[in-house]
Amino acid sequence: MSQPFGGYQNELYLHGLGGEVPPFTTDATRLAESAREILEPGPFWYVEGGAGSGATMRANREAFDKWRIVPRMLRDAATRDLSTTVLGTPMPAPVLLAPVGVQSIVHADGELATARAASALGVPMVLSTASSTTIEDVAEASGPGPRWFQLYWPNDPDLCVSILNRAAKAGFSTLVVTLDTWTLAWRPNDLDNSYLPFIRGTGTAIPFSDPVFRSGLADTPENDTPMAVLKWIQMFTGADRDWEALPFLREHWDGPIVLKGIQHVDDARRAADAGMDGIVVSNHGGRQVDGAIASLDALPPIAGAVGDRLEVLFDSGVRTGADVFKAIALGAKAVLIGRPFVWGLAHAGEAGVRHAVRSILADFDLTVGLSGYRTPAELSPDALTRVS
Repeated sequence: MSQPFGGYQNELYLHGLGGEVPPFTTDATRLAESAREILEPGPFWYVEGGAGSGATMRANREAFDKWRIVPRMLRDAATRDLSTTVLGTPMPAPVLLAPVGVQSIVHADGELATARAASALGVPMVLSTASSTTIEDVAEASGPGPRWFQLYWPNDPDLCVSILNRAAKAGFSTLVVTLDTWTLAWRPNDLDNSYLPFIRGTGTAIPFSDPVFRSGLADTPENDTPMAVLKWIQMFTGADRDWEALPFLREHWDGPIVLKGIQHVDDARRAADAGMDGIVVSNHGGRQVDGAIASLDALPPIAGAVGDRLEVLFDSGVRTGADVFKAIALGAKAVLIGRPFVWGLAHAGEAGVRHAVRSILADFDLTVGLSGYRTPAELSPDALTRVS
């Protein structure tokens, strides 16, 4: 049985007896507001900003408000077990840390702090190809913790194979392939700040440390960063593949493969037909297409169409335990959390990630119990009602 995450509230109350309060808010919907006070505009808006007018980001949050939980009583829900297994990965709750790149722009310890925090909680971390730190160093920081690897598919096949081999050798069990970011969207906040960390050589640790990437350079990235950045741009942007490219990944990755960025039922069916093991219903947190469908609105029809053929995961807009509850009830096997843990990292490094994630897990645990349920498997659309 999983640990009682809701007990975190007791720890916080007891700390109050000694005059202590939490290091920052337990309300993930307010974390961006407080992070803005401690970060420079460039890094803050790179994390918080969305595509275009931000309509997709707003839609993501509004979609959660359209669904309301209908609590049930006298259900013997005082003891709960939130644990689950997704694609062979046991986890204490149906929650993963989403692949967020360039974490060093909000805290010097970056992905290493996140890896240590995730490992301590037993929550899987999905490492981004755009990491500030190498695959091998993050694996070492993760220790025995579960970890998945997210791929931004490079245009060079040999580099792709090299990166996949490194991830597999370092103990990353599942491959998450992001489909929706083969080029950057129009992001006014970043443009207004003239801020893109990659062109400064940040978030490029994985390719810059790769022997195949380095072999194609006249000098090392350490000695000639601008030339390495130019090569990075050429290799990681501008190529939108088709479905016929997927067998290449299967040939070079032995574990489960998940496609991230699915929003249309037909694409979900094609992923299943292609033999993929899972999908993430996601609009990249509203960062890629302005005016797109809310991720939560896309979830129920997709789960209904392919949920019996592959694992359906979810992200975009998740901020609270109630959000996790709703996504699971609407068909997700697990939920990926993004910005909230990054804001925790910005506030207090490893301890901040742990606090932010524990707060969401505790909220989810208590919401499950107070709504009359004991396990994630019991959650279904019957637990919700839709309001206009």
